[in-house]
Amino acid sequence: MNDPIPVTRPVDYGTAKLMPDVDRKRAWLLTVDGAPQSYVDLDEPAHLEFEYARRLGHVLDTVAEAGRPLDVLHLGGGALTLPRYLAATRPGSRQDVVEADRGLMELVVEHLPVADGDGIRLHAGDARAWVEQAPDDSVDVLVADVFGGSRVPAHLTSVAYVRQAERVLRRGGVYLANLADAAPFAFLRSQLATCATLFEELVLIAEPGVLRGRRFGNAVLVAAHHPVDTAALTRLTASDVFPARVEHGPALREFIGGARPVRGEDAVPSPEPPEGAFGIG
Repeated sequence: MNDPIPVTRPVDYGTAKLMPDVDRKRAWLLTVDGAPQSYVDLDEPAHLEFEYARRLGHVLDTVAEAGRPLDVLHLGGGALTLPRYLAATRPGSRQDVVEADRGLMELVVEHLPVADGDGIRLHAGDARAWVEQAPDDSVDVLVADVFGGSRVPAHLTSVAYVRQAERVLRRGGVYLANLADAAPFAFLRSQLATCATLFEELVLIAEPGVLRGRRFGNAVLVAAHHPVDTAALTRLTASDVFPARVEHGPALREFIGGARPVRGEDAVPSPEPPEGAFGIG
């Protein structure tokens, strides 16, 4: 059998490249304009390579008893890492994935297809528009992992957007967002303040060096109307290959400080990452 070869293709929002992992037989890295977007192992869909994906996975592992199917809405598709993970760890889950880049979605479907019985439905469209049209109380989890290039789009940062996301969630549902920032964390704090206008419980998961302001990096925001199992999350993230801190309660309120919720007219994208922040090699 011939070794897999890289695939490069122009997509709607840049140039996508699928690169095989030399250490794992059917694993692939997806980049767009050189920035890593997703990593998937077709033989082991429960394997999560990226730090932020592992943290999202830890949350998904703790939102319900092990193996229970969930109804999940994913904003942002990439190579479908988390939908594949949930299909493997929670069989029978019903998942809708909304991806603005139709060309990227077609590339992934062509080269890294998902099985017909995995319960993953793909939709080309704008994340905000999809959420606004989604039924009330229709999903258990909403995962927002949307980046225009390397930045979270402004229209997915406001109170109006979070209000729509909260409406779509069932009462016991959980909102998850992958965000990126660096000290002094103006964007991250504003997003926490924004979610606090709609949700009673907030949790933040990030690598300690990021929270100490030493580098630019990802942070996973968790929001719900019920207590989050922070003890389980702390155990999982502390023992991970990439250890992280779980902030909640008074410490998180102190971190938010005087940050204000984001009004629609004030919304801006997340900050531009510094050169090489998410590079590879």
